[in-house]
Amino acid sequence: MPALYAPITIMLLGLIFRGVAFEFRWKTKRGQFLWDWAFAGGSTIAAFAQGVALGALVQGIPVVGRAYSGGWWDWLTPFSLLTGLALVIGYALLGATWLIWKTENHVQRRAYDIAFWVAPATLVLIGLVSAWTPFLNAVYMQKWFSWPHVLLAIPIPALVLVAAFILLKGLTERREASPFLASLSLFVLCFIGLGISFYPHIVPNSVTIWDAAAPDNSLAFLLVGAVVLVPIILAYTAYSYWVFRGKVNAVGGYH
Repeated sequence: MPALYAPITIMLLGLIFRGVAFEFRWKTKRGQFLWDWAFAGGSTIAAFAQGVALGALVQGIPVVGRAYSGGWWDWLTPFSLLTGLALVIGYALLGATWLIWKTENHVQRRAYDIAFWVAPATLVLIGLVSAWTPFLNAVYMQKWFSWPHVLLAIPIPALVLVAAFILLKGLTERREASPFLASLSLFVLCFIGLGISFYPHIVPNSVTIWDAAAPDNSLAFLLVGAVVLVPIILAYTAYSYWVFRGKVNAVGGYH
């Protein structure tokens, strides 16, 4: 965790600033545009810092004796900056396609305009990050291109191409649901690819899943809580999506 203190702290500050801006923009009319910019800025900073932290994790964190052995600025590299930018653009795509699905009229048209720009940018950035990642670590190179590991890895780029085709086709044909579902699929596929690259490590080349695991008693206690809470959370989430399944109209209601 000390390796990522800086980006995580920046991310939390961005989230706090966003929350404050979201609250105060309703308290003023004259300065509302300032709080709008503050909300957008806090969101962008939080997303960028999250991407930087992810990039720093992917490139590897040196650990000696279960303690971080790197420097304060190891997280700040060209690769982590690229992943930060990629996550900002990717989140913009998710937001735009969600608005396409859930809104209409001028808001939906504006979301289409944004999606037409950020969709190709997201695909290009996915390609750049994917092309760079194997050269960060020999283990990644082996898991992506050596036999039989390639059998697990090769479906991911194929499915990414399918999702990209559905995304661009959906935007071109002005479809509403398929662009969001395709964008969501891109994120899921990227994280599956990340999981294939990491396993069995939770911190690449330093800490395995088993090294990081809590004692069996603690895990058993958490399992009991998860068995009870996860179904409740899933049911509540499904119910929320069902209740708000329609489109937002001009006065903020659903239909």
